[in-house]
Amino acid sequence: MTSFSLLDGGRIVTVPRSNVRDQVQATIDILRPAIQADGADIFLRDVDEATGVVTVEFAGSGCAACPSSTVTLNAGIARILKDRVEGITAVRQIEPGTAPAETAVSL
Repeated sequence: MTSFSLLDGGRIVTVPRSNVRDQVQATIDILRPAIQADGADIFLRDVDEATGVVTVEFAGSGCAACPSSTVTLNAGIARILKDRVEGITAVRQIEPGTAPAETAVSL
């Protein structure tokens, strides 16, 4: 299969299957508005294709201390990523601000 589909605000978006990281990023980009609606954001920090582990970082006021961030991660983001991206086995969260800063070179 060369693409997969995601539901985005009532419309189906077809995302090309290129590599696992691109698929994960495309899925996160579609989930992002719902997370931003709660005053937070989510950033993809790593995809270990060998183990299927995705690492994300939540940002926003109170994300680290918010008890709902664990529920959002496990019941929402992890479930959707495992369902939509073949090979994903787990999603883990790193503490906000612990990932290296993005620069023009790292993008």
